[in-house]
Amino acid sequence: MIHFVLDPTRSAQVPIAELSDSEGGIVICDRYSGYQKLARILGTILLAFCWAHQRRDFIELANAHPDLSGWALSWVERIGELYHLNEARLAVRADPVQWAERDDRLRQAVAQMTTERATGLANPALKAPARKVLQSMQKHWSGLTVFVDHPEVPMDNNVAERDQRGPVVARKNFYGSGSEWAGALAARMFSLLMTMRLWGINPRTWLTAYLEACAANGGQPPACLSAFLPWTMSADRLAQMRRVAVHPADPIDSS
Repeated sequence: MIHFVLDPTRSAQVPIAELSDSEGGIVICDRYSGYQKLARILGTILLAFCWAHQRRDFIELANAHPDLSGWALSWVERIGELYHLNEARLAVRADPVQWAERDDRLRQAVAQMTTERATGLANPALKAPARKVLQSMQKHWSGLTVFVDHPEVPMDNNVAERDQRGPVVARKNFYGSGSEWAGALAARMFSLLMTMRLWGINPRTWLTAYLEACAANGGQPPACLSAFLPWTMSADRLAQMRRVAVHPADPIDSS
């Protein structure tokens, strides 16, 4: 399920309110302090920080300080090697022998990166901008390495950020909502439609069935929603919802 919420702030109270009833889990995120406060308060949330953001730190360092570009880009290469080793490990998850071998290679590379970071920070000649990037990496290291022990967790939050791009671009295109209720409605519709896309459900098929059920119930939501929630649908129902609905105004291909 994909869920959007409308809130006037970026306060930590937003994710805390949304996740306060959860039993815990892993949140894949950037280094925004609100998520870190969320983890501290709830105590059952494990943060998995994004390697794409960490990589960006080194690229920005290289662009801003040409004298440090060689040093910074060498770290970019190390991060790329981690991605490669993790992808190689995930490719053989069904083979315990190959998995163990490739998992060990990944862990060795992570350990080597830990050593190189410590060596860099211990170097008194290391320039301040480079030191700042390594200090940030050290501060967030436990979150950056969640993927090692949890192979189901991706190394970055790129998928989540891509999922947000549609609503963000739309918001910019129509200059936001004219009222709070309209913004709340937009958030609910984004949540609904993005969840449909996540499950491969055709939105028109789903909306047609749902609105017909509302009409049959006197203009009220159906008493039982299990037939409309992808995770409670039967396999046949899910397959039906994934079909392309033919609208009366649509041309029908008779070929």
